[in-house]
Amino acid sequence: MAPISKECDFLVIGGGSGGLACARRASGQWGAKTIAVESARLGGTCVNVGCVPKKITWNAAAIAETLHEATAYGFHVKETAPFDFKTFKHKRDDYIKRLNGIYERNLHNDKVEYLHGRAHFLDKNSAEVVMDDGTKEIIRAKKILIATGGHANIPKNIPGAELGITSDGFFDLETLPKRVALVGAGYIAVEMAGMFHHLGSETHLFIRHDTFLRAFDPMIQETIVTEYERQGIHIHRNSTQSKLEKDPANPGWMKLHYTDKASPDGATMDLDCVLWAIGRAPEVEDLGLDKAGVAQNEKGHVIADDYQNTSVENIYSLGDVCGKVELTPVAIAAGRALGNRLFGGPEFKNAKLDYTNIPSVVFAHPEVGSIGMTEPEAVEKFGKENIKVYKTNFTAMYYAMMEPKDKPPTSYKVICQGEDERIVGMHILGSGSSEMLQGFGVAVRMGARKRDLDNCVAIHPTSAEELVTLK
Repeated sequence: MAPISKECDFLVIGGGSGGLACARRASGQWGAKTIAVESARLGGTCVNVGCVPKKITWNAAAIAETLHEATAYGFHVKETAPFDFKTFKHKRDDYIKRLNGIYERNLHNDKVEYLHGRAHFLDKNSAEVVMDDGTKEIIRAKKILIATGGHANIPKNIPGAELGITSDGFFDLETLPKRVALVGAGYIAVEMAGMFHHLGSETHLFIRHDTFLRAFDPMIQETIVTEYERQGIHIHRNSTQSKLEKDPANPGWMKLHYTDKASPDGATMDLDCVLWAIGRAPEVEDLGLDKAGVAQNEKGHVIADDYQNTSVENIYSLGDVCGKVELTPVAIAAGRALGNRLFGGPEFKNAKLDYTNIPSVVFAHPEVGSIGMTEPEAVEKFGKENIKVYKTNFTAMYYAMMEPKDKPPTSYKVICQGEDERIVGMHILGSGSSEMLQGFGVAVRMGARKRDLDNCVAIHPTSAEELVTLK
């Protein structure tokens, strides 16, 4: 059967948050004839195996924390049964399915044609889409957006690595592991380690260096590592892994061979779950970028400028496939700006996302928030003599009723530059940081100075007031 041929103004390859935002803006607001193609579930990583199910699981872990902490306030909560992970998991799945349906209805409402299949380029103006039933459609488009996202990596040089899972597999688990090892030092490893631990798994976190979250300010790194160890998470510093193998005497269990600071000559550990969180790669393997002439960097990411232009004049790219700032709201904002620029008329000819001062949060236990430069970055850019750092460490009032050994930290740092003390970095760790940073992020993006914090009357008693009373 000959492939069906279609033409459109705008072909969007990838149905994640950024691609869908751009497609809907182009079609729904500006009337461009738009086709969106996705081979998996609508919503991409964030909705299906990222931010959304992660935050639901984080909520469950936070409830477990609260139940434990309630005793300090005089409550005696007796659990009549252990945490029902399987029921929780299926309810979480049902919620995600509802979101998938909402995304599809939104495309229909904005008159975006949706094709469920796998696309690859034929040339710079056309792509072939292989549908679920094996039939093919050839799409010719005036403009094409690459928004295919990325996927988690599994080590290629460790025998048996395929026995482990990635962050995708985390959301497929039907039962809570008894003993889990997470390998990685980024926010995915740190978030999932916290969730496993507070939901009841014996949790081991293997990192290559002495700290994790190494892209964050040193204050964050040092404080969160110490706190995770206080909570009982096992941190394996300076670690390497050499082999993962099934345990024939214990079905469902594995043996991890490793070295770390405590066992430089090697050791093994029996585990019923190993999760690799060693980074992500762009989803480009069968996209046929060479046929369209789209340039990539050494890691395979599509090279795109701040306007999302690639090396081909009518092809654009955004989101994780570009490897710039791999956050869902960044992809959404970039997608809407691009939709406006391409189809919204002359007043949007310079529309683009400003990639500076983007706030981000790690849903660890406790939460971490960051915007702007770290202290080392500020020193390198402005010189140590031209910055001033304000910081505080304290115990949030919520923990006042607890024994000293049970009190987690709260730490804030504000980095200022120049005589007028423009805020160039803000880093916060502690309960409520995720909600708190959104508002302070607006202030930082508006060019707030330290005096603006000083001139704001504190809200008492809160943790946030410490940011407007720094000395």
